[in-house]
Amino acid sequence: MAIKQYSLHDLAILLDAELLGDGACVVQGVGDTATAAQGQITFIANKKYIPQLAASSASAVLLNAPLADCLITNQLIVADPYLAYAKLTKVFDNRPQTSLGVHPCAFIDATATIGRDVKIAAGCVVEAGANIGSGTELCAGAIVGPKAVVGDNCLLHANVTIAHQCILGDHVKVHSGTVIGSDGFGYAPSVTQGWVKIHQLGRVVIGDNVEIGANCAIDRGAIKDTQIANGVIIDNLVHIAHNVTIGEQTAIAGCVGIAGSTNIGARCTMGGFVAVNGHLSICNDVHFNGGTVVTKSIDQPGHYASGSPMQDVRSWRRNMVRSTQLDDMAGRIKKLEKMNR
Repeated sequence: MAIKQYSLHDLAILLDAELLGDGACVVQGVGDTATAAQGQITFIANKKYIPQLAASSASAVLLNAPLADCLITNQLIVADPYLAYAKLTKVFDNRPQTSLGVHPCAFIDATATIGRDVKIAAGCVVEAGANIGSGTELCAGAIVGPKAVVGDNCLLHANVTIAHQCILGDHVKVHSGTVIGSDGFGYAPSVTQGWVKIHQLGRVVIGDNVEIGANCAIDRGAIKDTQIANGVIIDNLVHIAHNVTIGEQTAIAGCVGIAGSTNIGARCTMGGFVAVNGHLSICNDVHFNGGTVVTKSIDQPGHYASGSPMQDVRSWRRNMVRSTQLDDMAGRIKKLEKMNR
């Protein structure tokens, strides 16, 4: 793969940045603040990292204000350095590109519809009645089930499964090992027959500009659809159960589990290991700290948390013992209060 390189002048135009220094300086990549090499550009989004620039060999730096007496004299001044950095990572993306067309070792059913300028790698399967949009790429081993729809300019990484009748919008990215449309966990108990499976008749419907991490499981609805709205981002190892709905621009970190039939609003955030009970309703603009256990619906925007912070083991053991004595303590306090009346 040829090395990508851009002049600082061109990057300034791309990022709508004020250029201080040598516009002819050539940049070939993005580097960490402390370890960036010559030919790389770095960024400062937080003032506490400014001292690291002294050890950096970067050819240029992104900042939100000029930095006097900086050893890196080439500076791009932008309103939001972190956002500018995000845009630069796209410019210098180093993911290998697949050739246009369908690999001879892929299987495409005769009744499937394939758009223009697709890339379908070896080992992919596109089943009967499926529809693959224009500009979409299926990496090795991706499976698109019967009558499933994958929109335009999507990217399914290796070994992604899109089960039957599920729908992905445009510009959706799904990372390796994720299954979209697996059966929801639905069973009816029977004394004589044990657990009787409830066949899942709904779909998963995903909007535009959604990114889903690796090894996630998003279950299809039991009757109505599991729905993920536009702009949602989901980290690795997330489980979304049947009939869940997730509003626009919500962000979900790794190892989150959302139980069935819960509705999550727009612009919410969930830290790692958040667990959400089923049949709840979470309003817009709710933010959960990592490890929060959500047991009731929330109708007020804001920040929520549960659980105890880390402490040394001796203190934790002592506090756990005391927590088992809370009922007794509460009873004694009530008696004392009555005596003092």
